[in-house]
Amino acid sequence: MRQFNGKKYWLVGASEGLGLALAQKLSRAGAEVILSARSADRLAEAVTTLPGRATTVPVDVADVASVRAAAATVGPIDGVVFLAGVYWPTRAAAWDADKVEAMCDINFTGCARVIGAVMPGMVARGTGHVVITGSLSGFRGLPGAIGYSASKAGTMALAESMYADLRGTDITVQVANPGFIRTRLTDKNDFSMPFLMEPDQAAQYMFDHMLTDRFKVSFPMVFSWLFRVSQFLPDWMYYRMFAPKPSAKP
Repeated sequence: MRQFNGKKYWLVGASEGLGLALAQKLSRAGAEVILSARSADRLAEAVTTLPGRATTVPVDVADVASVRAAAATVGPIDGVVFLAGVYWPTRAAAWDADKVEAMCDINFTGCARVIGAVMPGMVARGTGHVVITGSLSGFRGLPGAIGYSASKAGTMALAESMYADLRGTDITVQVANPGFIRTRLTDKNDFSMPFLMEPDQAAQYMFDHMLTDRFKVSFPMVFSWLFRVSQFLPDWMYYRMFAPKPSAKP
């Protein structure tokens, strides 16, 4: 079982919600925690809720210079957890280019920027712990999820490739794929969200996973089965589960 006492973890996207809830658990477990997000004000408020040693480093994961500067400020770390993300419900027939590009750039490319900023140091030291946040929505394309499903599928594939490359080394790669979590992002949804979790509940799943050496966790378990099984369904069967194809006109 992994020990966090005395370890240094950088959590990116941790000023509120799942990220902050996970930071609180890591802090209580004895880790030194560095919180990053875009809002310095939210970070300053968030860090006051942590019981252990904690600092903040503002970062914009959509800006490569900001990510590199933040990584230099953070310095050598034992682990990094990428949790940053944006979301807007978006359908193809009502394409919003700015929002779709933001979801891709922050959720996926932002993840690659952050991992790229810390991975060389971990490789040089021969040790590290990388945790990437995917989503159940990344297992297969979903209606109304243009941008979000694609970006989460990207983070999940990134984690899989890293795990394939780093198996057998002392750099542990993990991915966590949560379902619906009550946050400012899911507040935008106007549909029923089965198995909706509170941030602390979802953070407990992630924390428990981080204690292990297992690669992947998808949760809640029963809800995740629907998404994992969908990967094996033929297209004609999978798409019949959704509403008929809408007109191409908005």
